[in-house]
Amino acid sequence: MSGIVIVGVDGSETAARAAAAAYKLAQGLEARLHVITAFDKDNVEVFGSGSDTFIMSDADDAQRVAKQVAEGLGSDVEYLSARGKPADALLSEAERLNADVIVVGNRRMSGIGRVLGSVANTVAHNAPCDVYIVNTTVS
Repeated sequence: MSGIVIVGVDGSETAARAAAAAYKLAQGLEARLHVITAFDKDNVEVFGSGSDTFIMSDADDAQRVAKQVAEGLGSDVEYLSARGKPADALLSEAERLNADVIVVGNRRMSGIGRVLGSVANTVAHNAPCDVYIVNTTVS
């Protein structure tokens, strides 16, 4: 296939399970895996210590999460942070990258989360490509 698989992560254990499944899927399809973390706001904080200034942003935090997950999967995994709500960011990146598959976990697809919506639900109904929903519940 040699296409593109993307997976959204947020630093949670369930997202890590979805990322591991996405990695296996990408390997099986001989596709490239992109790990994506969304950030919704452009919050920036500036800290100073002596003559040093440190700038922290939501984008930086999201990039760190994506990098940590990607590096835990393998050296051939790409990562990035994307601005927007998680589902919107995944959908935008899927279009931008011309992805073949979006992988998401099934967290909040039952109970009140199902009524109010979830990332998986929104992605499944609006994706420009195939969607693989990983069962991330612990048995």
